[in-house]
Parts: sequence; C-alpha cells; structure tokens
Amino acid sequence: MFDWLHNLVTWLVFDTFGLISSSHLGKAVHFFIYDTIKIFILIMVIIFIVTIMRSYFPVERAREYISKKHKLTAHILAAVFGVMTPFCSCSAVPLFLGFLQARIPLGVTFSYLISAPLSDAVVIALLFSLFGWKIALLYVGVGLIIAIIAGVIIGAMNLEKEVLIEVKPIDDLSYTQERVLFSSRLKEAWEYTVDIFKKIYLYVIIGVGIGAFIHGYVPTDFISKYAGGDAWYAPVVGVVMGIPMYSSAAGILPLIEVLTQKGMLLGTALSFMMAVVALSLPEAMILKRVLSMKLIAIFFGVVGFGILLVGYLFNLIL
Repeated sequence: MFDWLHNLVTWLVFDTFGLISSSHLGKAVHFFIYDTIKIFILIMVIIFIVTIMRSYFPVERAREYISKKHKLTAHILAAVFGVMTPFCSCSAVPLFLGFLQARIPLGVTFSYLISAPLSDAVVIALLFSLFGWKIALLYVGVGLIIAIIAGVIIGAMNLEKEVLIEVKPIDDLSYTQERVLFSSRLKEAWEYTVDIFKKIYLYVIIGVGIGAFIHGYVPTDFISKYAGGDAWYAPVVGVVMGIPMYSSAAGILPLIEVLTQKGMLLGTALSFMMAVVALSLPEAMILKRVLSMKLIAIFFGVVGFGILLVGYLFNLIL
C-alpha cells in the first residue's frame, strides 16, 4: 500500500541526505520519516472517511443494531476484521478512533485494536514460510483469542468515562441527509479530521521517534542475551523488552527468525513479537491523548498477561 512512500523516503534519506542504509542513524531516520508520514496519512484519510460515512447513517440506529447482537459475536467480528486490516499498532489507532467516533462499544473497539497489529495476510504467509502452517494457524488463533477475551474484559469494566476525546454527535445530519449538501458533509468531515489531528500529531511524532531510536540502535544480540534460553522468566523478559519497541508484525518476523536461531524458544520469541506489535510504547504515546492513563494501563495489563500465557503455552507444547 505504501511502497511508493517507502521508495520516496529511501531516496530522500540515503540518496539525498547521504546516510548509509546499514548504519544505525540511517535505519532510525528512515524509520522515523516513513512511519510518521504513513501514520499521518492514515489518520487523516480514515477519520475523514469514517466521518463522511457517519453523516449518511443514523448512529443511534447502528448502535441499536449492534446492541441486539450477542456481545461475544460483536467481539469476534471486530477481532476478525482486525486480521483483515494490514495495520501495525500505531496505524490501527486511526480506525480505532473512527470506531469510537461511531460510538461502537468500547470493549469491541479494543478487540479490533488488539487484533489488527497481531496478524494479517502477510504475517500469516511469513509465519507459514518460516515455521510451517501449524505454527501460523496456532499464532493467528491465539491472537484472536487474546483480542476477543481482552475486549470482553475491558468492555465489562465500564470504562467509557476514561475516553478523553470528545465524540461529537452528528445525528442531525444522519436523519436529514436529503437536506444536507454533500459539500457541507465534506466541510464538516474535514474540520473534524483536522481537529482530531491537531490533538494527537505531537504524540505521534514523539512515539514514532522513540520507536525509531530503538529500531536503529538496539542490537539483536542484546535481546537474545537477556530473553533467550529456557528460563522460566524468559517470556516475561521478552514481553518487557518488546513493549518499548515498535514495528509491524511483518517487519519484526525476520528478527524473530534470527532470535530463534540464536537459541530463543519459539514461545518466548512470539510473545516478544506480540508485545512489539500489540503493546508498543509509541502506541501508548498516541493513545495517551485519547484515553486516560488508567485505561491504557488496564489495556496493557490485560493484553500483556494474555501474551505471557501464550508464550508459556508455546514453550510448553512446541
């Protein structure tokens, strides 16, 4: 989807700036520029589209439809939809905001936010090629289970008041659509999108900056040294070390292959990968402007515990 941007940033950083592609600085700068622009584009485009769509559909009627569905069904659908979207943790935030804007139940939106970065078609293909179809299916399955259960738990805690961002109702547009010009819809959608962007863009820059530094300067040997072997605490170390990092699942999988070759158990490696893609510190920095620290802590705690269980399970059976 963003090959053109990747090629443009590659030309800018390595050809124009003259940085060396294999250097720590080159990797960090390339990562920072590429991911910042990509996330900005996704934020603007997705929130704008969701706002336009909301202007045509009665929000309360949609909420009524969802409320009639079994809670577990809604969480399952959100988690499966997450698998279908090729977003990393930070890139999934814009659609998460769109769900909040559409006033979808909070727990259901978290099922999507957790599921989206964990796996997509590319990740499944890479896992299949690196570790076989059994590992690929098992990984996707446990990813969905984590997303569904975590969403159910968060939804049951009645934490809607911990959402800091204002959800502006536009129900009047929905019920009087025949009297509203399309240009008016575009104008309101654009104004709302810009308003949201102004509130979160600085957190995006800070978050991606942290991820870029770690991406460029933290060596593979450092991770393998402290989270390798069959020690009981290895999955815990893997999760703790994975949270400050930031990458898509497809981007981190080559590193996972290297770590397993260096002696890290597969369960520990996959729990590290899940922490990187689903609980990244940059993601927390972006969500800080949208959610309270209490809700972010609960989100990280519930998902982190689920990832730890997966790590121990994989180490036990594989």
